Amino acid sequence: MKHLLLQPKRIYLLVCLSVSLLLLLAVHTMAEPAPGPVKNIVIVHGAFADGSGFKGLYRILTKKGYHVTIVQNPLTSLKDDVDATLRALDKQDGPTILVGHSWGGTVITEAGVHPKVAALVYISAFLPEAGETTGQLAMSLPMAGEGGILPPDDKGVVYFDRAKFHAGFAADLSQEEADFMSASQVPIFAACFGAPVTNAAWKTKPTYGIVATEDKALNPAIERNMYERAKAKITEIKGSHVVFISQPNAVANVIIDAANAQQ
Repeated sequence: MKHLLLQPKRIYLLVCLSVSLLLLLAVHTMAEPAPGPVKNIVIVHGAFADGSGFKGLYRILTKKGYHVTIVQNPLTSLKDDVDATLRALDKQDGPTILVGHSWGGTVITEAGVHPKVAALVYISAFLPEAGETTGQLAMSLPMAGEGGILPPDDKGVVYFDRAKFHAGFAADLSQEEADFMSASQVPIFAACFGAPVTNAAWKTKPTYGIVATEDKALNPAIERNMYERAKAKITEIKGSHVVFISQPNAVANVIIDAANAQQ
């Protein structure tokens, strides 16, 4: 009889305990955000320019809630540039879209095996196979007559001809802007172009490629060939080699598509 009288009390305690556990689970679930699109973006610049050229793209992406890091790679060797990129990736707090422009494409091909890299985006960029060099790809088809990459100087450093910079590198920017970019260009050591990559991150990571259709510094047909070989999702944008400056919204859309696709 006494045992039966205790039953309602026990049931009440069990109900209270169950409700408490459910409340704790609900609070924990609210504290842990549901999986969503990637919010970290790391951008690697190419030769003859630096990260400041991505200011417009940075503004667009940050206004949309992305955390953007721009690597100032030294352009002294493939290893040095990859190391600079890996340090930036180490600082990210989760999955990251890794973006490379021009020579930066070679860098992200090597660095993109980092475990935080969710996808790769190539902007008028080199996309080598393991064992290939940037120089091999650059010479795989004829260059445009407006191209102005000079031979290495006596220090082994390569510059872009200032007289050809506007037409050959940034034809869709104003003369004034191109002149400033030319005067502040960041040269690259020629040894970079002869260094073979050892990793091809695009083989294991989703890959997106932007062809700048009016590019005079890197033949657009070379860009298409590389992207098609890698089975990248290709977007063609009318613009010069610095299409990310002249067409930042179009470039941002490709990066955002890459981020949204990685759930």
